[in-house]
Amino acid sequence: MLRRIFFASLFVPMALGAQHDPGRNAVRKLAKGDHEAAVQELHKSRKRNSPVDEAEKYVVRALSASLQGDGKTALQEAKLAVQHGAHPGRFAAGPKDAFAALYQAKGYEEWASSFDLDLVHGPMIGAVTGHSASIWLRTESAARVSVNLSCSESDKLMHATTSAETDFTAVVHFDGLEPETTYEVSLSIEQREVGQGSFRTTAARGEASKFTLVLGGGAGYTPQYERMWATIESHHPDALFMLGDNVYIDDPTHQLTQDYIYYRRQSEPGWRSLVSKTPTYAIYDDHDFGMNDCIPGPFIDQPAWKRPVWETFRNNWANAYYGGGDAQPGCWFDTYIGDVHFIFLDCRYYRDRSGGTMLGPVQKEWLFETLKHSKGTFKVLASSVPWSAGVKPGSRDTWDGFPAERESIFSFIEANQIDGAVLISADRHRVDVRKTERVGGYDLYEIMSSRLTNVHTHGLVKNAKGSEFILGYNATPAFAKLTFDTKAKPPTLHGSIIDIDNHEHGTFELTLDQLRHER
Repeated sequence: MLRRIFFASLFVPMALGAQHDPGRNAVRKLAKGDHEAAVQELHKSRKRNSPVDEAEKYVVRALSASLQGDGKTALQEAKLAVQHGAHPGRFAAGPKDAFAALYQAKGYEEWASSFDLDLVHGPMIGAVTGHSASIWLRTESAARVSVNLSCSESDKLMHATTSAETDFTAVVHFDGLEPETTYEVSLSIEQREVGQGSFRTTAARGEASKFTLVLGGGAGYTPQYERMWATIESHHPDALFMLGDNVYIDDPTHQLTQDYIYYRRQSEPGWRSLVSKTPTYAIYDDHDFGMNDCIPGPFIDQPAWKRPVWETFRNNWANAYYGGGDAQPGCWFDTYIGDVHFIFLDCRYYRDRSGGTMLGPVQKEWLFETLKHSKGTFKVLASSVPWSAGVKPGSRDTWDGFPAERESIFSFIEANQIDGAVLISADRHRVDVRKTERVGGYDLYEIMSSRLTNVHTHGLVKNAKGSEFILGYNATPAFAKLTFDTKAKPPTLHGSIIDIDNHEHGTFELTLDQLRHER
């Protein structure tokens, strides 16, 4: 059985309201041309679950003024936003069309030139292996960016050109790196350094190693909880897994809202610092793909918003790849950290209730082939929604809504004698560890984490039908911290729950011996 080392039982028993965002709600109204309602949204009475800071009010007011062609007022509001703590890059990033009047206002260029805005977002480290890494960035306008990696042994220099086609982002990919080596990152435009970062490559693929990662979701913008990124950074994880609801957009048909939400998070100093030093991987869920509990259907281009939302997601992360690319859009991908294989799933794009599938046939075939040929000591299956039964009572949004497909995956693991499978997920605003008992194979354990910055909380479900509650916490924002040690005998996974204030609320341990089929 799983070794539970200790458990802190403090929890909030009931959900507390909904995860609201006045800034986002106001911009959704701006996207529909309702400026009066947008401003009213900003000045509603402050609620516990819907804070908005003064700086954000001025950002939205500047956006509203610019959209109405009033560049003078937009500039005044932009200056007030910066005075109240907004990063000036919020305006340099855009949305470009929406801020056109601001950019043309008398005095804007002089004001903007007083800040260093050539690089507005990034660097973000992504897709790191033992021999490669990707660096993501966004510039103010089209630019040729030089990215230099340096270690004690050598330097590597690559160049990229940003353009409007990819929202002035670029991903610079490096190969030929040395395993388990620290690299310093320097970004330059026109021979002037504009950004820095660092990362450490993993062990070579297939090599045993010890590493730590942080996983979570439920990261709605909440000013008082944005300090979470500093808490995570203090643990110096080797990877950060963002497993869905990484931002709360809930507006798939308006690019204005999507850009506003992504730019806001990427301008946060704590987030920028964390991802400039931590390899970051992401999949989406309902709130950053469509709407709450959305079922978009089996078609690639229906509804029409699916592909543009996917393209926006792709422009804002640095994964190894994105599903089947343009021909078969999605956010599924896989990667190795040493000899641990991580398989990330897209649980939204092809979700089809009538067809009884969350993954769609193409992704499901890819999953089975990837699992069958995996060489990982542990194989970690990442879903944006919980695997375990009964964790969202009365809802079919989790894998409970697709029980036959879930069973086909679990049965495939058993039929093919695939050892070392571990489940991870997000969606529920808490941190859980659960067990699903299996008759035809070993029991499956799931680590669920999805309250990184959300105010809204889901109660712990200790008596779920179909899965066993082992460990959980939901009193404050928190994350799951996992340490894989495949050098140990037997290879071991050690986990803990850490809250926003760096307090530990329970640990557990799982060994490979518990995840083996009888032969």
